[in-house]
Amino acid sequence: MSISTFVKSIQDIMRQDPGVDGDAQRISQLVWMLFLKIYDSKEEEEWEVFEDNYASIIPEGLKWSDWAKPDENGQAMTGEELVDFINEKLFPTLKELVIDEHTEERAALVKYVFEDAYNYMKNGTLIRQVVDVMEKIDFGSYEERHAFNDIYETILKDLQSAGNSGEYYTPRAVTEFIVEMLDPKVGETFADFACGTGGFLTCALEHMKKQPEYKLTGGEEAVFNEIIGIEKKPMPHLLAVTNLILHGVDAPKIKRDNSLEIDTRDIPDEQKVDKVGMNPPFGGVEEKSVQNNFKKEFHTSETADLFMVMIMERLRENGKAGVVLPDGFLFGTEGVKRNIKEKLLSEFNLHTIVRLPNGVFSPYTGITTNLLFFDKTGPTKEVWFYEHQLPNGYKNYTKTKPIRLEEFTPEIEWWNTRIENDFAWKISLEDILKSNYNLDYKNPNRTFEGEYQTSIDILENLEVSLKKSILILENFKGMVK
Repeated sequence: MSISTFVKSIQDIMRQDPGVDGDAQRISQLVWMLFLKIYDSKEEEEWEVFEDNYASIIPEGLKWSDWAKPDENGQAMTGEELVDFINEKLFPTLKELVIDEHTEERAALVKYVFEDAYNYMKNGTLIRQVVDVMEKIDFGSYEERHAFNDIYETILKDLQSAGNSGEYYTPRAVTEFIVEMLDPKVGETFADFACGTGGFLTCALEHMKKQPEYKLTGGEEAVFNEIIGIEKKPMPHLLAVTNLILHGVDAPKIKRDNSLEIDTRDIPDEQKVDKVGMNPPFGGVEEKSVQNNFKKEFHTSETADLFMVMIMERLRENGKAGVVLPDGFLFGTEGVKRNIKEKLLSEFNLHTIVRLPNGVFSPYTGITTNLLFFDKTGPTKEVWFYEHQLPNGYKNYTKTKPIRLEEFTPEIEWWNTRIENDFAWKISLEDILKSNYNLDYKNPNRTFEGEYQTSIDILENLEVSLKKSILILENFKGMVK
């Protein structure tokens, strides 16, 4: 069975269950079951085989292989018996596992995962059908595990509609490009403080695995310990944990927490990192207690703005960051946005802004986004802009025509040369200061006269203009107050 057929088969079965309401619950149901199966595979094929005195935190009878597989007579739990077992025994026991500071991270992970998991399915016969489909995939097989890695994001497509509060899942091509430009090395800490399903973390991990240092003694352990993630919401957190386990990390360092709840006014060195790659949630709202973790000049409810401050405070000397941000951050010239950009340009080298076209996050949002790259190596002297080009024949990216990594080849080839061309230009710090920290610079080499626009293009441009106008009005209101 192909992996795509496997996923579709499970989703089709779950759609028949009266307890599962919507794509988010289907994926949540699928992932806790996947977690248990993958964990069981790691125990049976690796930890129990290669480690003396290995003891599982999961009690006998509750491991995946104890109840999901048929017994020697070919009999397996199903129907009401299976529902009762999951709801009355499996979940309560795993949720109440006792852990302390001496508990291994990979063992404690089981409790953390099931603290927020829930069995939505009510039909035991359908649960048995799902289990039987899952049993056809051998996660102990490198080939099948690797194949699952490659299309893991396909499971998440239905989740991407959850973009109402700025939680847009980043296209793989964007994460891969950012990670390639940041070039995280073995021994460096790489972090995503709003890691979602772990896309940036797995890209960084795969990037490091290609380096010679990774194969040296201790290289693997060093990499696994230096990949750090934090995710606020339960389901993306569970997806991220499972994602990294599939990539070979036995005990992923992914904490379920709100990164913005740390006091950014005095972050100790041990909490700082070398590289940050992330797409902070934008358009969200944080309460006053969270804002109080920031200096007064940075108090705002806008999540993306707070994350930018937090990223700057958590970068070590010579650290590097690649961040996805909306246009609104670039053109805001009053209040907190101005204050953030003043800090960014005076304390960091904002060396590159890649301007992305419409539709990169389509169809989940039409907001135009940018990739900001900055280093903690001294103040900014000039900012290079690069206008990402759509493939020939494209008016914009769509769900069926998503952005691909190979389309970043011109940026990658240009990166180390820094030569002005039709799509690359630079703006001096002096010009930015004259514009009161406006970074919304359009391509001066591009001719817009006579360019054909569809009605969708016109409406999207109008939407952007309206948002800019609203932001300007809000700035004026703030000045008047």
